Order: sequence, then C-alpha cells, then structure tokens
Amino acid sequence: MQPNYDKTQRTHQLRAWAAELGFMAVGIARAEELTEEARRLELWLSQGRQGKMQYLENHFDKRIDPRKLVEGTRSVVSLVFNYYNPEKQSDAEAPKIAMYAYGRDYHLLLRDRLNTLLQRAQSEWGGEQIVQGRGFVDSAPILERQWAQRAGLGWQGKNTLLLSKKRGSYFFLAELLLNQEL
Repeated sequence: MQPNYDKTQRTHQLRAWAAELGFMAVGIARAEELTEEARRLELWLSQGRQGKMQYLENHFDKRIDPRKLVEGTRSVVSLVFNYYNPEKQSDAEAPKIAMYAYGRDYHLLLRDRLNTLLQRAQSEWGGEQIVQGRGFVDSAPILERQWAQRAGLGWQGKNTLLLSKKRGSYFFLAELLLNQEL
C-alpha cells in the first residue's frame, strides 16, 4: 500500500526530486485555458508575426489549454534548468556559439529527467494507474513561457524570454503535465 500524501506534501516532494535531478526551480499552476494569452496569440498569428513558422498556427486549442493536450491534466509543472557556462566562452580563438548549444542535446537530457521525475511520482504516489502525466521539452504546442510566468518563475521580457531576478535568462524551460492536483 502506497502512502497517502496530501497535495502540499506531494508538491514539496516533487520540488525536492526535481532539485535532485538538477532543476534549479519548479513552479506549479492549475491546468486551465489561458484565455487572455489565447487572445494575444490569436492577434499575433493574424498579424503574420509567426513568419515561416507555420506550425505555430497548428493545434491552437491544445496550445491554450493543456487539458486538451493531455487528457486528465490538473497541474502544469514548469521546471527551469540552468545552461549558463561562461567557461565555454572564455577561449578567444574558439568559434562563438550559443551557450545552450554546448554539451548534450538539451531536449534529450531534459526529457530523460522529466521521465525520471514522473516515474518517481508514480512509484511514490500509487503507480502508473493513479499518477499519469507527460513531460515536454520544446516538443508540443505548450505556451511554456506563459505557464512558467503563471507558476511564478519569472516574467516575459521584451526580448520574449522568460526573465528572473534570481536566475537571469540562461535557462531552459520544461513542462510536466500531471493528473494530480498540486
């Protein structure tokens, strides 16, 4: 028999497990339709601001409501992973590339960590039948910056990046959609 934790205990556990996996911050928001953000996105798309990124027009309903992306979603867990590494930029002779491009492909790295986090929650909170979810790293129609902002992790700057007084802007965002209320 699995322990019966309340949502506050589960939230604390999830944050601790995420920290063990190297995430520098975790924010959680109740899954719902992003009504105001939907209006802004619709206007932005109607003005053609997506340029050649036509995929941004696809799955509008899922983009603004994670419950339509993963059925049963009750919580959107936004996670922040640091990629700041000034040592990689210190060689004056080396070609200059974006800091996030050093090392292993972040999509794979973070997806592995999200899967580990989900599996941990499943094993501690009652199994795969009870705890269901799905992790995403730039791989689904999710308004990740808006969810991270809603979860209290920062604000979207004029440069469109999520900014944080504590963490700056050198970080990746990842989302875990869970059927658990946190």
